[in-house]
Amino acid sequence: MARNQIDELRALQDTLYFIGGKWRLPIINSICNGNKRFREIERSIPGITRRMLSKELKDMEMSKLVQRNVYTDTPVLIEYEPTEHCRSFGKIIQEMINWGKHHREIVVRGKS
Repeated sequence: MARNQIDELRALQDTLYFIGGKWRLPIINSICNGNKRFREIERSIPGITRRMLSKELKDMEMSKLVQRNVYTDTPVLIEYEPTEHCRSFGKIIQEMINWGKHHREIVVRGKS
């Protein structure tokens, strides 16, 4: 069966857009590891600014990757959680982590 390279390229570009940038994957990883509140997420990602985290979370909410839950208790509580769509990317992230560790061994330790 012939592959449609135009569709494949479009899908790759969509995926790269989804994971693109410095902060998207660390935010997803943080939320999927149980950090739900803004400050928890911020503390778990060294170097991220509040402004950048806020922007990324808004973009991720619009892209249906995270769900923002507002609890109207006193004080108001806001939590973020990954959507099922976002969780479906988990296996790919784990494979990227595995590949990165293996690649580091090859480059740093000279293994093949």
